[in-house]
Amino acid sequence: MTNSYNEMSVPLLPSERVDDLLTHDLRIIQSDEVFSFSMDAVLLARFASIPPRGRVLDLCTGNGVIPMLLTTRTKASIEGIELQPRLADMARRSVAMNGLEERVTIHEGDLRELHTVAGYGVYDAITVNPPYMPLNGSDLKLNTHQAMARHEIGCTLEEVIQACVRLVRTGGKVSMVHKPQRLVDIISLMRQYRLEPKLIRFVHPRAHLEANMVLIEAARDGKPEVRLQPPLIVYNDDNQYCSEIMDIYYGNKEG
Repeated sequence: MTNSYNEMSVPLLPSERVDDLLTHDLRIIQSDEVFSFSMDAVLLARFASIPPRGRVLDLCTGNGVIPMLLTTRTKASIEGIELQPRLADMARRSVAMNGLEERVTIHEGDLRELHTVAGYGVYDAITVNPPYMPLNGSDLKLNTHQAMARHEIGCTLEEVIQACVRLVRTGGKVSMVHKPQRLVDIISLMRQYRLEPKLIRFVHPRAHLEANMVLIEAARDGKPEVRLQPPLIVYNDDNQYCSEIMDIYYGNKEG
């Protein structure tokens, strides 16, 4: 079944559009009415250590971009969980549009309760692109979908990390993208809940600017030892994507 046929057979709401994921002919349903994915999700999908087989889970999956991108890197069974019904529905339709129903399963539900259904320590790897900002007055200015994507309304950072440690097996990897301003909180909470940070990489918009994203990977019950990868620079002096970003978006996605 071709993508064009799938795209025609999957219904779209009036506000929705189909965007190209720029790899392996994947397409995704998006809408300006909800929070669309951005570069942080793409970078996390490439950064995360993913086993060739087994079970992989994406928390706060949104419209399912990370699970679909991960299908290009592994034969593992991939699941995503999303609290918002609208986004979970978009994710399921995107999975169907790409013919990935046998590879990707989208759950609608609360990540804080998933262990009561799935069990403890059942996943080999977990990815998460959580809401970045603690609750404050600004979230009231956004619509519900955007507010929940940006602010810790449906779950806090601590609750995300608690969910990770319940769901990942001993030695399994948890990979997260977040804001550098929260790095101390992330490391502190990870260690508190038996997730040992093993790999950190900062993402800078330009070489002379401070980082605006951080990628961090931890191992459940791992030994203390962390490595810092070279910084990832997004734009060069000509305001074009640097070569590594070009490779992530347009080049070999198998690595």
